[in-house]
Parts: sequence; structure tokens; C-alpha cells
Amino acid sequence: MESAVWLRDAVCCRGRFPALAGVDLDVAEGEILLLRGPNGAGKTTLLRLLAGLATLDGGRGTVLGCDLGSDRRALRPQVGLLGHDLMLYEDLTVVENLRFFAALAGASDAESRAALERLEVAPRLADVPLRRLSAGQRKRVAAASLAVRRPRLWLLDEPHAGLDESGRGAVNRLVRDAAGRGATVVLASHEAPAAAEVATRTVHLVGGIVAGRSPDSPAAPASSSPAAAPPPIEQVSDA
Repeated sequence: MESAVWLRDAVCCRGRFPALAGVDLDVAEGEILLLRGPNGAGKTTLLRLLAGLATLDGGRGTVLGCDLGSDRRALRPQVGLLGHDLMLYEDLTVVENLRFFAALAGASDAESRAALERLEVAPRLADVPLRRLSAGQRKRVAAASLAVRRPRLWLLDEPHAGLDESGRGAVNRLVRDAAGRGATVVLASHEAPAAAEVATRTVHLVGGIVAGRSPDSPAAPASSSPAAAPPPIEQVSDA
């Protein structure tokens, strides 16, 4: 099975501080990888690196076949990042936001509506400006905008935060469906039960300066059964 993410001795700095140093990581196509670790461990930095938004300052890495050192701009259209900044337009309505992202991906209005239904966004909110929505409603709309863009790599930073049980379940169903269609998912989450339910493997980032190594045989895509066994946990220590 080919690697969607391949990092060797990867270094990423914020200013002069190495937020990531010496990271080795393999993520197989179709895998759902959960990143765990305390605040400051480098989870968000790692997601930004994989999205092509942060610079690879040392080591080597490829994502979806794109070299992170020389070709990260070509990577960005293939990646969807759901972070703390939801990247939505406050003055546009829910439907207008979805139509905008659908147009970028060549998706139809019907696909936009279907994405909102899958995230259980109430129809009464369709014509409401985003700025008037609650944090949980905005998170659902952002997840729907990611779904309609159909990225090959999903990068989710605390995707369950601000959501009720129904919202967390909707996000997990979306993630499983994406992986089942061949997309790769890397998510960082403090919501351990909700995230562990959907992940096929867990990696711990330890101490801020991180070294990670994947097992030789990455796990298969997650089962849709909620009774599935918990994913294996890989402990990661400093280099």
C-alpha cells in the first residue's frame, strides 16, 4: 500500500523554535490517523506542514507524491484543512458558502445540499449569514464545505470541538465515508472517545519536539461498526 504521507527527519520551525524536529511518519492511503498529545506538542504545526502551509525546514517529506521542500504549492488543491480558522465567509449565507467551495471543486448545487444534510445542518439555516450561527453550527458548515471539495487528504484539527453528540457522530460518518472512497485522513483531537471511535491508528506526539515512526504495516481503513476494537496506539518519544 502506497504512502499518502512520508516524512523522514522532518523539521518545522516557528521563528527559531523547532516545533517539529526529527519526525518520521508514514500514513497509508485510505488510513485514518489520530494525532494525540498535549497543547504545544506540535499537532497543529504537523497538520499545517502536511497541508503545504508551513515550511519544511529540514529533513525530507512527500505528501500525495508532492515534495514538501520544492512542490508544496502543487499540493494545496489536493488537501482540505479544517482548523481553528474555519476559512468561511462571515457575510455569506450557509448556502452561498457551500456554493462557493462547490464551484471551486466543480461540484453541483445538489452535492452542496447533500453535504449540508449529511452534517445535519437545519434547512432553516440555509439562508442565514454565517456570522449569525453558533460555533457548533459553523463547524458543521465548515465540515460540509470540506466534503463538497472532495480532497484526497483530509487534515482535521479538533474536528469534534464545539459539537454535540449528534454533530460528533456526523463528522465521524463523514470521515469514514471519505476513507472508504480512498481519501486519507489525519486528525488531531483531545476528544478521545469520539476520535478513537473512527481512527484506525493513533500516534502520540511527545514533548513538543517530536519523533514519530509508523508501523511497518499500516492499519486497514476503519470499519463503520461502532463496536470496532480501539485502534493501536504508537508511543512516540523525543529524538
